[in-house]
Amino acid sequence: MPSTDDRRARRQVVDPARPHAFLVEQERAESGEVVPVATIFLTNRECPWHCVYCDLWKNTTSKTVPAGAIPEQIDFALAQLKRNADSATPRQIKLYNSGSFFDQRAIPPEDFPAIAARVQSFERVIVECHPARVNDSALRFRELIDGQLEVAMGLETAHPEVLEKLNKRMTLDSFARAADFLRQNKIALRVFILVKPPFLEEGEALHWAVRSIDFAFDCGATVASLIPTRSGNGAMEALAARGEFSPPKLSTLEASLDYGVGL
Repeated sequence: MPSTDDRRARRQVVDPARPHAFLVEQERAESGEVVPVATIFLTNRECPWHCVYCDLWKNTTSKTVPAGAIPEQIDFALAQLKRNADSATPRQIKLYNSGSFFDQRAIPPEDFPAIAARVQSFERVIVECHPARVNDSALRFRELIDGQLEVAMGLETAHPEVLEKLNKRMTLDSFARAADFLRQNKIALRVFILVKPPFLEEGEALHWAVRSIDFAFDCGATVASLIPTRSGNGAMEALAARGEFSPPKLSTLEASLDYGVGL
């Protein structure tokens, strides 16, 4: 199986004091209304899992960022978004870090109070995390913020054999256990799902996207984000050359979306 470590290009040069991207997007909230959401893509240490499909390492560092760097990144992004605002003030905020927010090598836990202080005005704070990192750190961060905490976890696919090949190093059972931990502690769940991950034929892609959406909502998700699987990390190109990956057809993506919205 190709590894992103063997085939990937160099990562981008990033500044630990600056997020590598930020924007405001419109998203349907749990209530059903469409609300503005500030999304900040934090710069931090690369995720240790190195999943086959992942290209998020391109904008990460090789070492843990200094204490204080993450709050500084948030300050910078929010100031820029406020200065450039041409729409309503964001009501929710996503702090995405190309890995796990509760990985202490990525986001220094000593920065939690400072991070929390910067997001107090938002009614919902959304972070991302691998199921293996969903633990008491999430509870500590939840206690620091006023708004609802939501944790986004990558399910990727409910196909157990394909999931194993993705090098995600989790199972459906371990995902469900992490989801149950969040539910028991009144933390909302968002789930990322790959539409047509590698090792799936086009004819199977819709079936497993639907199964994955069902699994996500069975686990208590309030949001399921469908991601058309893409190339661009080296390993995926190697899989494509072997006939084990191609991007989903637009019709497959649309049908997956229609099913999810229909729920």
